[in-house]
Amino acid sequence: MTTDSQLLGIAGVHLACAELTIRGYIATLTSRNAECIDILVSNRDGSKTKTIQVKTTRKNKDWLLNKKAENIFSDNFLYIFVNINKGNKAEFHIVPSNIISNMTKKDHQEWLKTPNKKGQPHNDNPMRHFVDKEDEYLNRWEFLGLN
Repeated sequence: MTTDSQLLGIAGVHLACAELTIRGYIATLTSRNAECIDILVSNRDGSKTKTIQVKTTRKNKDWLLNKKAENIFSDNFLYIFVNINKGNKAEFHIVPSNIISNMTKKDHQEWLKTPNKKGQPHNDNPMRHFVDKEDEYLNRWEFLGLN
């Protein structure tokens, strides 16, 4: 059975792929079982390619990741974080994977050091977050590096 979050994720992948195509890139969806890669994208002559993982939210530019995000990075791997706002308008936040790796490691370690609401230490878990409240990565298409 497909959940609302799965449908939201599927919508985000299709929106990101469509946006890449509108911007003049050759973009294709991978099969659903391709680990960490949702979209393959290249420039028009195929001389430069990138792999993209898409994460989608409706929750105030706060995307859920897992621990794997800390260790999977390369110059050719990026994230596109899609925020679908209340008017169903999509915003795209483009972030290189090395930035996500460093940021998630650092933020998680800080979270572990910070007591919870009851003053107790947080228990380690595999969940991570990426937040772009200041829109630092909004429409940063130049990070694709395909021109």
